[in-house]
Amino acid sequence: MAQKKRTKSKRGERRGESVRVLISRDKLQRRINEIAMQIRQDFKDQPLHLVGVLKGAVFFLSDLARRIPGEVSFDFIAVSSYGKDTHSSGQVKLTKDLDFSIEGKTVVLVEDILDTGMTMQYLIRILQQRKPKHMRVAVLLDKPERRIAAVHADYVGFSIPNEFVIGYGLDYAERYRNLPDVGVLALAAPRKKRAGGR
Repeated sequence: MAQKKRTKSKRGERRGESVRVLISRDKLQRRINEIAMQIRQDFKDQPLHLVGVLKGAVFFLSDLARRIPGEVSFDFIAVSSYGKDTHSSGQVKLTKDLDFSIEGKTVVLVEDILDTGMTMQYLIRILQQRKPKHMRVAVLLDKPERRIAAVHADYVGFSIPNEFVIGYGLDYAERYRNLPDVGVLALAAPRKKRAGGR
């Protein structure tokens, strides 16, 4: 029986955790190149300003920016919503604001994953208040099954099932970001305590 493909490296894996490759590094890079060409085609000769959402979008933004021809600048914004769990808390707060004004600029908001949409809805609202000339959203991964807020991305890398993914910038408790592929993280079921145990 064929075994499920696993990451070649076990960087960051701990006992009771396992990672299965969902999207290989080669597929990631091919799709990012296609998104870059599509963005440039949509905004021919215009300067583009990418806004990356820390920390998960760092790798995606870096590779995307290098593949978009012409003038490209970027900035970063940070929000918190997940904490150390595998499920969103549903609460979003701004933890790092932009360093530069986006007024009058063609802005592409770059995010690692579109999940419930709560974070994206929050970011779109605050960025649109700053009067960009155009604003588009690019996400590497989309989980449509999880959507709560009525938001969508203009550019999507991959639509994925409702599984907890890590790698290529995505983390679990700040680990696994450095994996070159996107993988599915499986956690061991917690052990039941024995009667009278500590």
